[in-house]
Amino acid sequence: MKPADPNRALELERFLPYRLSVLANTMSTALAGAYAERFQLSIPEWRVLAVLARAPGLSAAQVAQRTAMDKVAVSRAVASLARARRIERRVEQADRRRSQLALTPRGRAVYEEVVPWALAYEDAVLRGVPPRARAELASLLDRLLERARTVRAARVRSPPRAAAPTGAASRPTHPRAPRSSRG
Repeated sequence: MKPADPNRALELERFLPYRLSVLANTMSTALAGAYAERFQLSIPEWRVLAVLARAPGLSAAQVAQRTAMDKVAVSRAVASLARARRIERRVEQADRRRSQLALTPRGRAVYEEVVPWALAYEDAVLRGVPPRARAELASLLDRLLERARTVRAARVRSPPRAAAPTGAASRPTHPRAPRSSRG
């Protein structure tokens, strides 16, 4: 991996992890209000419903893995959806400690009500973006996700800093990466 230019300043507004986070948070915030108001769903609950609609029979841990959501958030969403009788848990016969999750007819009805609205929101956000650029964006997002899964921030080393002026305090050449996964 080629080291970054030691003299390059971090421009937060141009820093990819930050920009993706701002975009995701902006879109999620816009959706969250509508999900709560129109469908009595939180974002995590919607994500669990959406994943189970496409892949019934997953465990909560598998849902967490597919959505990259925190296990606690998935657990709370699963509990809430089960209380609302939108999903059901079936104990696995092979391993009675694990449950398989599936939509109930009520959960399927909510999912089918949300999908057209969610797709309309996506279309509104992408309006004005030519089809070719949309395809390129989808491809780039796939490539970035794959790279993000293989490149671990803790393994990335910053380049050595330029020599400090005489008398300046020395800095470690390779500071430890922060523990947070958010940029």
